[in-house]
Amino acid sequence: MSSEVAKSARVPVTVLTGFLGAGKTTLLNRVLGDSALQNTAVIINEFGDIGLDHLFVEAVDEGIVELSSGCLCCTIRGDLIDTLEDLASRRETQAIAALDRVIIETTGLADPAPILQTLIQFSEDGPFELDSVVTLVDAVNGSATLDAHKEAVRQAAVADRIVLSKTDLQDDADRLADLKDRLSALNPVARRFDTGLTEELSADSLFGGRAPDDTIRADLLADWLGDPSGADETAQAHHHHAHDDHAHHGHSHHGHAHDVNRHDDRIRAFTLATEDPIDPRTFQMFMDLLRSAHGAHLLRVKGIVCLSDRPETPLILHGVQHVFHDPVFLDRWPDEDRRSRLVFITYDLSERFVSDLFNAFVGKVRADQPDKAAVTDNPLKVTGFAGPFQS
Repeated sequence: MSSEVAKSARVPVTVLTGFLGAGKTTLLNRVLGDSALQNTAVIINEFGDIGLDHLFVEAVDEGIVELSSGCLCCTIRGDLIDTLEDLASRRETQAIAALDRVIIETTGLADPAPILQTLIQFSEDGPFELDSVVTLVDAVNGSATLDAHKEAVRQAAVADRIVLSKTDLQDDADRLADLKDRLSALNPVARRFDTGLTEELSADSLFGGRAPDDTIRADLLADWLGDPSGADETAQAHHHHAHDDHAHHGHSHHGHAHDVNRHDDRIRAFTLATEDPIDPRTFQMFMDLLRSAHGAHLLRVKGIVCLSDRPETPLILHGVQHVFHDPVFLDRWPDEDRRSRLVFITYDLSERFVSDLFNAFVGKVRADQPDKAAVTDNPLKVTGFAGPFQS
């Protein structure tokens, strides 16, 4: 089966994450009755971990129950791949009804990056494909959780959608506004829902957003990539606000000292863009070096790239740390914007470093920076992923 055919037939997988007590169970209870999630399988760790018992209809098999909505709920057997392969097998043999979507609920303490890597690797030839990451953040305890737990910061940083829960329980408007500002700076490209777990949340708005394919529309591409200009402006505004508070007041609005070692101060979200088509070998070398030497710091990378050897069919790029999807080429550009745009969410890796490296490869070099030859024709260079970006 060709990768193109496989892609069209793959089942989208959404990762639902959020720290302990953020409201993942409440969200699932609310949306699983939505007709848009009919024929959905929900993967959890243990049935006792999630309050869906009143929705159970019958046991389909050991570890799998059917919900009143027609969805399936199953526990992880062995590792995640085993569970997905079991679902795929049951789908093939028609032991279960049609399977249109999978939702994986992570444990509250989980760093989502390994799960995303597993899904990307598994989707290369398998029947599933990473669709989106939905992260819940508790409006009451969110700031304290982000301060204390780097896993919570990573959960928010890699999200495509962020749902702010328990907003009805947070009666301090300033603290709520500060949390929203902090999330905007941490992940300015995620779509955010600030109304709590209300009826306004729908399955259609929360789920979806897989990497673009040949049918992509301009609005869907923008939603998947995020808003590059908004990302830059939000991050800069947050930086200046934090700096001014520290310099002029010596404290934040609520008297908490600004902690320069705070986990989310180590997260960067930024976009690189260029109007000139990029030589495919140049782009390959840039990605090789970045992934080989700094892959652990790449929490998420998304992009659409104009390559010089096929400028009318843009390349879609999507990866987590060292692991990237196989290259996908669109049949056409979805709109008139032909710029290459790369969106990075990084940990302990500065925008300046990545930007300088990118500019060195594409020929936009500052006087004090090495050019591509200096970077590649170097006995100390790091090698890694190899293989041209081709269809």
